[in-house]
Amino acid sequence: MPMTPPETTGGPISPPPTTDSIAWVAAPFPAPSPVPTPGPGIGVGCTAAQLRRFIKSRAYVPMHELRRRFAIDGTEDDVTRVSAGGGHVFVGLPAREGQLLGELLRGGDIGYELSLDPISPIVIGVYPMRPVSRS
Repeated sequence: MPMTPPETTGGPISPPPTTDSIAWVAAPFPAPSPVPTPGPGIGVGCTAAQLRRFIKSRAYVPMHELRRRFAIDGTEDDVTRVSAGGGHVFVGLPAREGQLLGELLRGGDIGYELSLDPISPIVIGVYPMRPVSRS
């Protein structure tokens, strides 16, 4: 038996709804959840050993990768002055982490790449200087 299309009623086609016929309900945005702040006794940040291990495991680490990997809080304007190689360089990390990186720089564990755009010695990435001994 052949199939036939369904019959139409022949009635008028209703127009699409207009904005007058739609009831808009403004739902409030949920309040942002508070960011937990560490209390006393809870360690914050990374250690020099963790930084060294992470940097040694890669050929090159840009500064933003250090911030992401160790969840280093702070603003993008955080810069720490570090003494290295008879002069000073600027590291885009908060003071605590910047000083930890400075210890690794002065110890010869890591090297650094400087930005060439501004004529100031700002570190944009780091790399390992000595091979990691596997024992």
